[in-house]
Amino acid sequence: MNWIEAKVIFESENTDLAEELISNIFYKLNLKGVIIENPNEERGSEWGDDAEEKPSNHSVTGYLVVDEEIEEKRALLESEIIFPEELNIKCRVTYTTVNEEDWAESWKEYFWPEKITDNITVKPSWREYSQKEGEIVIEIDPGMAFGTGTHGTTSLCIEAIDKHLKPSDTFLDIGTGSGILMIAAAKKGASYLFGVDNDGIAVAIAEKNLRLNKIDENFEIVKGDLSKSVDKSYDFVAANILAEVVIVLIPDVPRVLNKDGLFLASGIISEKKDAVLSTLKENGFDVVEVKEKDSWVSIVSRKI
Repeated sequence: MNWIEAKVIFESENTDLAEELISNIFYKLNLKGVIIENPNEERGSEWGDDAEEKPSNHSVTGYLVVDEEIEEKRALLESEIIFPEELNIKCRVTYTTVNEEDWAESWKEYFWPEKITDNITVKPSWREYSQKEGEIVIEIDPGMAFGTGTHGTTSLCIEAIDKHLKPSDTFLDIGTGSGILMIAAAKKGASYLFGVDNDGIAVAIAEKNLRLNKIDENFEIVKGDLSKSVDKSYDFVAANILAEVVIVLIPDVPRVLNKDGLFLASGIISEKKDAVLSTLKENGFDVVEVKEKDSWVSIVSRKI
């Protein structure tokens, strides 16, 4: 399968905001394997001597499958990255055609072990890492699915799972991606895992990653959406998607969440936080925790 690498190179005085807005466009367009490059990034000791040199420009990259809709997708991307003048974000986009095998290999250069919480570290399957006593290590090979732990939304979700999920909780992941949140839940003691994603590639990758982490039973991952694919209720429900999608999902979440169960919503940009909070309260949720990281927001709420 061939893909087109779409790299949006940008200039802005507020690089965090620019990254957030461009990433949001990519996720809305369902672009795969989103990569953020920051020439000012600080690299820890886990970045080896063979790490890729720092990039020269700020950029956000995603991958479009080459199909009959490719030109329409390119045109939509190009129109979306024209921002209002007052934001002072200047963008240009470049395209490169790659096949899936080449993409999988080149993308690995950008992914290194990442310490998410005091006791949880995410590592790519192809990197060496010395696990410390008592440390939880999530091994991941994201392939063309979103979810590596390095993005603010994913790390916020892992932090919330580490803090709020109770051993023996049942866990539902809406928009599973690479399966990273299901793995985190399993390693924190969840008794049963169910994942749903509308992308068949993500479903296959997530199952592969769960098995990579020696999670071989008590889970199911299906292609579909919340309303048609989930007919049971769970103790902990996670949706790391986009604010617009979360808002649409919220009225249906009580149906799949046990009484006093927790709903974790992320993928929310700061500007959308109040809209999500308002929708949660309108649908009978009690907000437990709101956290922000790199202009992204996660919200933990309880069904009452």
